[in-house]
Amino acid sequence: MAKSESQMKKSIKFSVSIAVITFVLAAIFSVISSSILSGVVWIAGLFIVLIIVLLGVIFDMLGIAATAADEVPFHAMAAEKIVGSKQAIQIVRNADKFASFCNDVIGDISGVISGTASAIVVLQVANGFGYEEGSTLQITISVIMTSLVAALTVGGKALGKFFGIHSSTKIIFFAGKVIAIIEDKLKIKILAKK
Repeated sequence: MAKSESQMKKSIKFSVSIAVITFVLAAIFSVISSSILSGVVWIAGLFIVLIIVLLGVIFDMLGIAATAADEVPFHAMAAEKIVGSKQAIQIVRNADKFASFCNDVIGDISGVISGTASAIVVLQVANGFGYEEGSTLQITISVIMTSLVAALTVGGKALGKFFGIHSSTKIIFFAGKVIAIIEDKLKIKILAKK
């Protein structure tokens, strides 16, 4: 009984901390994307929206790969002191937290921000052609843009899930190498070692 209470407290603590991190990151990304989009032409804004969608797809794939990966291949790499193998082991050992951060925090924030960013682009397009807010053209562009962003997000995440499951070792090893380089060059600790 005491063990389940301890696990529940840890789970609640993690959930609260991830909610706070999500709030802060969403606010930061929202301000950055809105300020960038307000100063560019609509075609550049569309490109930025696509980058935001791609970011969400990539992080969703990373989260799936973490839960699907097996730790064993990384032990052989760690024995040979291959860069990134120790980080890959940490990712797999903490797959639930890593996946929660990648899928829920970054992935979901990307979905919300891409929706907001696409609305800004729609207004830019409508205003660029001299149409008032609420005009038939603006509504049509809004429907097309929303449908396009949703299709790219869902289709991209479906494809990312396929790769995340079937190429999990390669994906997590690549993520481990990137994290190892960041930790080494920038002296920023990303993964906690226990």
